[in-house]
Amino acid sequence: MRTPLFLLAGIVASLSSLSGAPAAATGPCTTATAACTEWVALAGGPSRSLIYRTHSLDTRNENVRRALIMVHGTNRNADHYFTTATTAAFLGGALDDTVVISPRIASSEGSCHDVLEANEVSWSCTGDSWRSGGSSPKNPALTSFDFVDQILRKLANRSTFPNLRAIVVAGHSAGGQFVSRYEMANRVHDTLGVPVTYVVANPSSYAWPDATRPMPIDDAAPENARGGWDVETPHVKFSYGPFTAAAGCANYDKWPAGLENRTTGYTAKMSDEQLKKQLVSRPTTYLLGQVDTLPLGGFYSSCPAMAQGATRRARGEAFVKYTNERMGAKQAIQIVPECGHNDRCVYTTDAVLPVIFPK
Repeated sequence: MRTPLFLLAGIVASLSSLSGAPAAATGPCTTATAACTEWVALAGGPSRSLIYRTHSLDTRNENVRRALIMVHGTNRNADHYFTTATTAAFLGGALDDTVVISPRIASSEGSCHDVLEANEVSWSCTGDSWRSGGSSPKNPALTSFDFVDQILRKLANRSTFPNLRAIVVAGHSAGGQFVSRYEMANRVHDTLGVPVTYVVANPSSYAWPDATRPMPIDDAAPENARGGWDVETPHVKFSYGPFTAAAGCANYDKWPAGLENRTTGYTAKMSDEQLKKQLVSRPTTYLLGQVDTLPLGGFYSSCPAMAQGATRRARGEAFVKYTNERMGAKQAIQIVPECGHNDRCVYTTDAVLPVIFPK
C-alpha cells in the first residue's frame, strides 16, 4: 500500500510548516528552495556543484544516523527528486535522523540551459556521459562520479556525523542508470568506514558485464515482456547467449551499454575484472515498476538498449538474474506493485521505505 500521489503535495507542505524555511540547525530543511541548498567543492575548489539537503554537510550533527543520496533523472530536476526523497523520509519516519541529499548535475551545454553560478561545474547535457562517470566538457579533469565521491567523503567525516551508520545511493530512470554504473565503478566504497548500499530504480539500460545478452524467447520475447505487467513477482525465464551485432548495432557492447571502449572518464583506467568484481560484491537492490512495460518517459529504443530487452522491467529482471546466477552476486530485486515509470510511486511505496531507510 502507498500514500496516494495526490496527497504528496499536502505532505510536503506539512513538512515545510513543521521544519520552517530555512530550517533551524537542529531540524530538517525540507523545501526544494535555495534555503535547503549548499555547495560541494570538487577537487579542492574553486569548481563546485550544488546539492539540496535536509541537513548541512559541514555542521556537526549527532542526530543523523543514516543518509540518502537521491540522483535525479534526465531533466536534471534535483528539486523534484529532493521533494520525492523528503516525502519518503516523512512516510518512513526517518526525517529527523536522516540527511537527505539530491545532487544537481547541471548543464549549460548544447540544448541544456541551466543557469549556473560562479565556478559551478557544467556537466554533459544529453547522451550517456553524465550517467556513466563522464567528464565535464569544460573541466575534463572532473567527472560526474567524482561529484558523488565527494558527497560520500563528506558524509563519512566523523567530526560532522559521528553517529552515521548507513548510506544509501539511489536513483530513478536516468538516475538509476547513474547509480547502477556508479555502484560497479566507484573507488570510495571500501574506504569510508560507513556501509554503503545502492538502490537502482527503472533504468533504461545497464552496463552488461560481457558480450552475452538475453535471448528473445520466453520472458524476454518482446510480446511477453510487454505483457509482463500482469504479475507482481519477478520473471525468471531468461536464457542468455552471444549477441550477434547486426548492421547498425556495432556499439551494443561499448560503454556504457557494455564494458568495451572505456577510453575517457572515471572508468578509463579501471580493468574489466575490477568492474565485474565490484558489480557482484556491492549490496544493491533493483526496483522495477510492475507496469513499467511501455516505451514512455525517455525510454531507450536504440539497438544497444533493445539488445538488453524489450522493456525496462524485462531488462532489469534479466540483468539481475544474470549477475546473480552466472556471476555469483546476491543482489535483491523488488517489483513495485502498480507503479509505472514514476519515481514518486516507486520511492513512496511502503515496501520500499525500509530499503532506502535501513534501520
